[in-house]
Amino acid sequence: MLQNTLPNTGFVRLPQILSVIPVGKSTWWSGVKAGKYPAPIKLGANTTVWKAEDIHDLIARLAQEGAAK
Repeated sequence: MLQNTLPNTGFVRLPQILSVIPVGKSTWWSGVKAGKYPAPIKLGANTTVWKAEDIHDLIARLAQEGAAK
């Protein structure tokens, strides 16, 4: 399963996320702004991360939504 390429805990960067969630950068950022995707954490001026746990929860939620269709 692709989800196993993400760590269980800690932080992940956007390229790691987009490798398992098939959307483009602009779609991702639109989803973040709309509240569809988790909010990022700024570690520095040029470093943005997400909690791995939040991304695993998102993947599970998206899988449930896909199964419900």
